[in-house]
Amino acid sequence: MSFISIVIPVYNNATSLPDLLAKFQALASQNTEDQFEYVFVDDGSLDNSFAMMLDLAQQEPCMRIVKLSRNFGSNAALLSGLSQARGDVIAAIAADLQDPPELIHDMLEHWRQGLKVVLAAREGRDDGFATNLMSDTFYSLFRRFAIQSMPQRGFDFFLIDRQVCNIINGIQENNAYLMGLILWLGFKPQVVYYHRRKREERYGLSMWTFTKKLKYFIDSFVSFSYMPVRASSIIGICLSVLGLLYAVLVIALRLLFGIPAEGWASLMVVLLIVSGAQMLMIGTLGEYLWRNLDETRRRPRFIIERVVENREKPITPLASSEPFKAEKTAGTVE
Repeated sequence: MSFISIVIPVYNNATSLPDLLAKFQALASQNTEDQFEYVFVDDGSLDNSFAMMLDLAQQEPCMRIVKLSRNFGSNAALLSGLSQARGDVIAAIAADLQDPPELIHDMLEHWRQGLKVVLAAREGRDDGFATNLMSDTFYSLFRRFAIQSMPQRGFDFFLIDRQVCNIINGIQENNAYLMGLILWLGFKPQVVYYHRRKREERYGLSMWTFTKKLKYFIDSFVSFSYMPVRASSIIGICLSVLGLLYAVLVIALRLLFGIPAEGWASLMVVLLIVSGAQMLMIGTLGEYLWRNLDETRRRPRFIIERVVENREKPITPLASSEPFKAEKTAGTVE
């Protein structure tokens, strides 16, 4: 018998939680010889997601709720769930039901064959043109300049062995890109492909805003690639060479042909381009320096307010690698 943990970060997903839990229960009925736990992580939701989880946990003894003290982001929510998961194997999936929970059954079969990392990668998605374009561009750049083993359309849905989970819990990076980190560890992944469904209207709007996507993009490259700094250096060298050639040209025209150095507009164009390039380079260096400062502070990646579960004799959780421990509420759910 295997003990299987499923980690689900939750942020304003109250409407989809009953259907999601029903999917997990159907999965458990397919794997009757295994023991399951469903670790729902409330990432500072503003709706009634936490109250909904409490109601569902009254009916499902395999369900555990990890409540964070505020919104730390999906990456931190996943890491907090991994730190609390107690299974021999751990799956992680979003709460919006765009990814099929039933696919975990096939992923478990690959794990039972000895693979430690199984990725559910998107071979297509029903999202809009702009979303598909940004996603494909991001993963194409990430494959080219960071980690070549990243699936072509990326992944957010995965299953990892306990050994891999323990290693990840021991890595204390505040702005780590979890999906890249899983690939960086070097364990050979098995990729299972699926088509990502469009988010149903009854489950509300996605909280994955443009600002969060931009931070996700920057964190990914800063964590695993020196390409932004190298690109800044190349731009600086090219502009310096062009500037020197332009200066030589102006001097030569003045001395040899007596052409006056006129043209306020052209000088302003050059000044604006060079100034913009300089600000871009300073900003790039600032992104790396900020993350370096963030690491030296040693602040926790997340803070768990409490863990709620509906077990009369709860299994002792694995020790968290975080400096702040959760206050555990065992027995009957509040």
